[in-house]
Amino acid sequence: MKFLEYTPLDRINDFLSNLNLGERQIKGTLEAYSCKHTGTDKRLSLSLENEILDYLGKSSDTDSSSPADFLLSRSSRKTVIYLVLTLYHMYPDYDFSAVKAHQFFTEESWDTFKQIFDTYMIEASKEWVETYGDSSLLETVYKALDEVVKLSDCEIYSYNPDSDADPFLEKGAIWSFIFFFYNRKQKRVVSFHFCCLSNLVVDGFPMDSLCYEEDGEIFDDMDM
Repeated sequence: MKFLEYTPLDRINDFLSNLNLGERQIKGTLEAYSCKHTGTDKRLSLSLENEILDYLGKSSDTDSSSPADFLLSRSSRKTVIYLVLTLYHMYPDYDFSAVKAHQFFTEESWDTFKQIFDTYMIEASKEWVETYGDSSLLETVYKALDEVVKLSDCEIYSYNPDSDADPFLEKGAIWSFIFFFYNRKQKRVVSFHFCCLSNLVVDGFPMDSLCYEEDGEIFDDMDM
């Protein structure tokens, strides 16, 4: 997977790098990758493929709607591997399991993405219009994605892992979403991670608890 630089994405990333909204902040990142293997990708891809095949060999679930059924198709396995490789490049210090990760991928539509974006990014969208005064943030995201991966040819996936297996869940996160826009023909994928963080949390501890602890330390030094 090779990281691809695109100016339209940079503009959005700069805006969403740290959008402070008082008690909370919005953060977002769009990253484009080519699905051509580079460096350790070939070895990792083979390891992920073997992990999936081993899982299929041990699976006794014959339900056509089971998670294992999706992996029976080679093209589906390749899609999962590309998405997991993208996750590895986004979070190189996190060890993703292809078998576990694929259970958290859900194929979505643009309308689903739009509904989530409009609901959770409404304040960011208002700030965008006030800052740039041109097309809306969603329209800008659409045009940027379309330029990079041609949305009409894209498969859209959301990634919603359990909290214990979520490297994207930062300290103080109020909500967090990640979407992948995968163009099979171009062999290119764009990830879009956006989240809301509380400014009332410092290093994972609520501000009021920190104040309480500091007050407690003061009283500890006093003779009662």
